[in-house]
Amino acid sequence: MNKPSVNEETGPVEDSALQESYIWSKQTIQEIQRAATEGIYSIRGGGAKRKVPHFDDLLFLGASMSRYPLEGYREKCDTNVTLGTRFAKKPLHLDIPITIAGMSFGALSAQAKDALGKGAAAMGTTTTTGDGGMTQEERASSKTLVYQMLPSRYGMNPDDLRKADAIEVVCGQGAKPGGGGMLLGQKISDRVAEMRTLPKGIDQRSACRHPDWTGPDDLEIKINEIREITDWEKPIYIKVGATRTRYDVQLACKAGADVIVVDGMQGGTAATQDVFIEQVGIPTLPAVRIAVDALKEMGMHRKVQLIVSGGIRNGSDVAKCMALGADAVAIGMAALYALGDNSQKYAEEYHKMGSAPGYYDAYHLGRCPAGITTQDPELAKRFDPELGGRRIKNLLQTMILEAQTLARACGKSHLHNLEPEDLVALTVEAAAMAKVPLAGTDWYPGKDSSY
Repeated sequence: MNKPSVNEETGPVEDSALQESYIWSKQTIQEIQRAATEGIYSIRGGGAKRKVPHFDDLLFLGASMSRYPLEGYREKCDTNVTLGTRFAKKPLHLDIPITIAGMSFGALSAQAKDALGKGAAAMGTTTTTGDGGMTQEERASSKTLVYQMLPSRYGMNPDDLRKADAIEVVCGQGAKPGGGGMLLGQKISDRVAEMRTLPKGIDQRSACRHPDWTGPDDLEIKINEIREITDWEKPIYIKVGATRTRYDVQLACKAGADVIVVDGMQGGTAATQDVFIEQVGIPTLPAVRIAVDALKEMGMHRKVQLIVSGGIRNGSDVAKCMALGADAVAIGMAALYALGDNSQKYAEEYHKMGSAPGYYDAYHLGRCPAGITTQDPELAKRFDPELGGRRIKNLLQTMILEAQTLARACGKSHLHNLEPEDLVALTVEAAAMAKVPLAGTDWYPGKDSSY
């Protein structure tokens, strides 16, 4: 704790009289002192904590006279979406445009993965394997399962590719574009080690790029290999971390993707360097607009479906992504919170590990008291997959009801009928990033004055 300084004439100076530096804040000084003590970068889970423009900086223009709203109890607002219509023989037909993002068995317990599958299946949507392969529990509980193929290739085999309903080739992640994932040794149990062909109890660091290609031409070859293995049945997703979004989206489209996933910097991760989480990538808000513009430029918008992830929290965020041109969204951190992690039941145990209920900073350590982000069998037993599945279902149901409410208020009979014209921005930054007018004007930065 900081001690008050002493003035020789007036005595101790109260803390309230001291002015904290913006550049040299207490948190900055603490991090410098930690680095000086430990000699290594800070590692944590979760997503960016810094404030950046997000969907809260946009508002909907509800209908009144110039537009007619839809009556919520009598007029339908559809939510279905089809993913993978470009090349796949068996595209995915989902009841809602909210999917569960990739979170690995290893980062999460088998029970938590089971719950995600149960909740997603109950709402007619997909869940995703994450790094490290497919578990029997998740395949059994998931009606529609997307199999992630990451640079590490942990647990990957052709049989599991065929068992999946779609394949997501991960070229980047919003929390750490340009970097690989981490899994500390205490989470590499016998089962995780066997699935990933790793030594038990040894820290694992995934590769940052795929070993068998160096560019989009090689990626196109790999996509065709996957299509041959799966008899051209499965939609092929390409996931990129939001950085050079326009070029990445267009190259993924050129390489033959059926679906493109763009993950903004607010997206979470199991574990990586704090400097990655806070200092690399761009916010989800501009990423979705840039991705849509990139697809439109190629004449592929709605032909190649776009999934947006990274900080999607509620139905309002879902509806705003739809209005900006996305086909679907993916949730990760919201799903983890829904599983019950913010319960006060284990508050004392959280505090012992230097954390608190609802925070994911220390859960890469593998001691999650709620049994969600751990491989400790005794801790994992605390988590009930049936209850967790119901909580995921309730979250998804609430989010879709909220999104429908907003769409009806704008006079739209389908979520995909929402459009940028239904939005205004509260800040100049958000107006520039989303290219929607600043509230009360018809202007946004960079708009052609001839409009």
